[in-house]
This record gives sequence, structure tokens and C-alpha cells, in this order.
Amino acid sequence: MKNIDVCLTPELLHQYQLENKIVVVVDILRATSCMVSGLANGVKEIVPVATLEECKTLQEAGYLAAAERNGSKADGFDMGNSPFEYMDDKVKEEKVAVTTTNGTLAISKSLKAKEILIGAFLNLNALANYLKNKEEDIIVLCAGWKGKFNLEDTLFAGALCHQLKSDFEFACDAPLAAEAMYMTARKDMMKYMEDSSHAKRLAKLNVKKDIAYCIQESIYDVIPYLSGKALVPLVH
Repeated sequence: MKNIDVCLTPELLHQYQLENKIVVVVDILRATSCMVSGLANGVKEIVPVATLEECKTLQEAGYLAAAERNGSKADGFDMGNSPFEYMDDKVKEEKVAVTTTNGTLAISKSLKAKEILIGAFLNLNALANYLKNKEEDIIVLCAGWKGKFNLEDTLFAGALCHQLKSDFEFACDAPLAAEAMYMTARKDMMKYMEDSSHAKRLAKLNVKKDIAYCIQESIYDVIPYLSGKALVPLVH
């Protein structure tokens, strides 16, 4: 039977074989939620890069540049890391380069995978329905926070595992634990997350509305897919 596994932080990714597998990268607060929102709202493509320098180079080449470090917009760039910025008319039909503290780094560490997809609560059902028909094993990679475990990415991993458990076998205890967390949290996700470190971090930055937005389930059908160096909507 096909397997699904959860890597709780990119620092553990060296323990996993990526070849011939599908990696779903998730950074709920807020990188992958931004990516889903951007492509759903007309962004042409999103190029994730690991460093501010790479993002600046693409900005100079004509890309809109979104850069975040430690939860805040980096100086000298067009956008930060709020999904609401990706709903502005100025981004429609544009190419966006993006670098974030955690999410884009997780993508860069996944390049040996057969297929890289972007997951968020926002596209949960669409992603699960697509993956049900795949024959490859799946690794859900939680971006975490600076190499450490975080709550919100693990909750999403649990939600996805819950939807796929009839079609995939849990490869180890991480999917089991993630699903158990999600089943406990799903009745009131906002309350469950209010003590999480990143929710507190963002609340101090006065972006609590971003948190409420990012935990909405299945409001978009778009699945960002890494094609070459750019994330584009998956055609399936």
C-alpha cells in the first residue's frame, strides 16, 4: 500500500528518501497560504528563493519581490508575507519572487522529490482529492520555525493525513500524532492555536487577521506545483 509520512521540521529531512516521492511543503503562517492565495487570485507564477539576495536579483529583473524575515517585511522589497497582499490587483498576471524565513527554505531542501506541491488549509480538499489518485508515496514537510517544530504546520499535516488515511498507510508515528492533534483542534482551531509560538509572534505584529484567514479550510481549488523554478497552478 502507498505510504504517507510527516516530516515535522526540515532539520529532519535528511532522514527521508525523497526520490520518486511527492513532497507537500506546508508553512501555514504564512508562506504557503500566500502562495495558494496568490495563484488563486491571478498571480502568473511564484518563484521561491532561499535568500534575500536571490530575491533582490529577481526584483531587479522585473519581478514583484516579496520578502519576510522574522515575521516582518524585509526592507527594500515590494511585499511582505501577508496573504492579503496577494489579493491586490497589482499582483494579477505578475511574476512574484518570494523568500521567507521558513517556507521557501523548506522548498529548496525538497528538490530531489519527484513532485513538489504546496499545501495549506486553504486548498486542503483540492490537494487531498488530487493525491488520492497518485501512486507515489507522500511526505508532508512542515516548514516549522527556524528548524524547530511548530503547531500549525503539524495540524495541517494531520488534516491531510486524515483525508488520505483510506488510501495511504501511515509510514510511522508522526502522521498518527499529527492526525490526533488535528482531530482535537478542528472544532476550534483558532483557540487551539492561540498559545502557539508563531501565533503569538504574529499577534505582536498586529496581523491576527492573517491567522484567521490562513486556517480557513478549502476555499480554493488551486494547487501550486513547482515547475522548474516557478510555482504555477497544477493542471489536473
